[in-house]
Amino acid sequence: MGQSLLVTVAFACLIARWGVDALYFHVGEKEKKCFIEELPEDTMVTGKYKSQLWDKRTEKFLDSTPGMGMHVEVKDPMNKVLLSKSYGSEGAFTFTSHTPGEHQICIHSNSTKWALFAGGKLRVHLDILVGEHTNDYSEIAAKDKLTELQLRVRQLLDQVQQIQKEQDYQRYREERFRITSETTNSRVLWWSIAQTAVLVIAGMWQMRHLKGFFEAKKLV
Repeated sequence: MGQSLLVTVAFACLIARWGVDALYFHVGEKEKKCFIEELPEDTMVTGKYKSQLWDKRTEKFLDSTPGMGMHVEVKDPMNKVLLSKSYGSEGAFTFTSHTPGEHQICIHSNSTKWALFAGGKLRVHLDILVGEHTNDYSEIAAKDKLTELQLRVRQLLDQVQQIQKEQDYQRYREERFRITSETTNSRVLWWSIAQTAVLVIAGMWQMRHLKGFFEAKKLV
């Protein structure tokens, strides 16, 4: 029982590491930045962002003006658009994966105020929360009137559920890899057979041609 609990906690730690991605990046006018997030099926993702403008006078990144807008687009592994929406200079977006695999998250400025800071640049801070990390447990505890122990059990259950989704996704990836490997091996086999057949036919044709040449020259 103790070993099982230790394994569960270890997996939970891994999920805790996988579930949060925080970064920032710079974009120019009409420039789009895209990120790939591998997600299991039926997993909620929340992205929180904040954009800042480069100020040449102070040589610092300052909070964007209210009129500054950002556009977020999310596509699933089948290139189907899950989310395409414009937001303000600071905000959050949420979507749920329906297909396991690589999801593309793209963000760019859709503002016309670039003319006001021509030659400048925009810094975007982006935090991506996956799975149970999207839950606000303080809000859940207040809403459902949970004790600290009950809240901790709720968190562990959510983590175990996310672990199961991750395991299902790994099995899905393994199955796809196996199918791809079998397909590749089958194609290589048939290509080898086709090459052998071509060589045999070419050899037979050459032998027949030489035989006809020798007969025509009365060498045989």
